[in-house]
Amino acid sequence: MSAERVLAALALAACVVLLARLMIGAGRRHRLDAALRRTWTALRGLALSLRHRREAARVADEAIKRARDRGEWDGNVYTPKEFRKPPRDKMH
Repeated sequence: MSAERVLAALALAACVVLLARLMIGAGRRHRLDAALRRTWTALRGLALSLRHRREAARVADEAIKRARDRGEWDGNVYTPKEFRKPPRDKMH
């Protein structure tokens, strides 16, 4: 399916919804508007949730990669290189 057909289908669907909205009474129009608003809000929340999950997974992967390079594993014990003690000064 080409992009032109998809855009044409979306425009046709929008026109049909707007025409139906004009043909129904005020009470039904109010309920239809509320239903469309709820649907839009749910879809937007779903899209944001997926985006946040993707971002969280990316950040977690970066943190794991950084942690792998900054320390040593002894079995299941991880010791960061920053915890190593500096060499003792033999002069004093």
